[in-house]
Amino acid sequence: MAKLRYAFFPGCTLESAAGELKVSTEKTCKALGIELAEVPGWTCCGAAQIQDIDDFLGVAINARNIALAEKAGFDKMLTVCNTCTLMLRTAKKRLDEDEALRAKVNEALAPMGLEYKGTCEITHYLWALVQDYGLDELKKHVKRPLTNLNVANFYGCHILMPPDVMGFENPRNPQSMEMLADALGAHSVDFEQRLACCGFHSIYPAEREALISNGVSCLTAREAGADCLVTPCPLCHMAIDMWQADSQKRFDADITMPVLHLPQLVGLALGFTPKEMAIDRHVVKAAPMLEGKLA
Repeated sequence: MAKLRYAFFPGCTLESAAGELKVSTEKTCKALGIELAEVPGWTCCGAAQIQDIDDFLGVAINARNIALAEKAGFDKMLTVCNTCTLMLRTAKKRLDEDEALRAKVNEALAPMGLEYKGTCEITHYLWALVQDYGLDELKKHVKRPLTNLNVANFYGCHILMPPDVMGFENPRNPQSMEMLADALGAHSVDFEQRLACCGFHSIYPAEREALISNGVSCLTAREAGADCLVTPCPLCHMAIDMWQADSQKRFDADITMPVLHLPQLVGLALGFTPKEMAIDRHVVKAAPMLEGKLA
């Protein structure tokens, strides 16, 4: 197959709280022969909040991010954050459909020597593996099938909704994570919170509700027989992993549930150790669960 090459948009979280996701993304892509080139001078996507303060700025900063990738000669940009994907794709859709907005944005970008042309598509690590790389090809690289691992796939809202922006699969019954887990040899368990919201963007106005929802996600995954939750979004990971102790205070039953980033799951199947995937950085320790699960 032809070598895949992407402009890589890491986003703020990978530069701070989720450094392990950057490690696992870069290592798994290298092992699969996928070239990532970090977008030079990228800035925060706005985290699904900026448009409430300044809608034009929200579009313009993401137009700049895309324009940087275009200027570097890329026709596809890859992210590993659901919210970054949503923000970038939303900006692209609006710019591609609104000539007047595009002209106004390009006027703002001109002093930086940039122009948004609309030639660079936005994809996510999950989509790239399923659609661009292909699961049959991925199976050829699996060195340690995860046959002893039961995973609860937690998609997160922003990789699915709204469908006219994201549009990769049916948002009411997505299958990409299950298909990927199957290719890695893992078993996907069915649990009621598979399509739930992690509450990351509502933790301040609705802390109690967010913590209870995440506790239910952990508890129903445990009841379904999952060894761990797996998510394609670092914000979902932060919400469920970092806040799990606070969620536990709302429950009598034990809700303990390790949470893996999607690239970490891929890396384990490719033969990397948990330490090489930086799984030791997690708040809820996953290493004890993985002992005996990795053949």
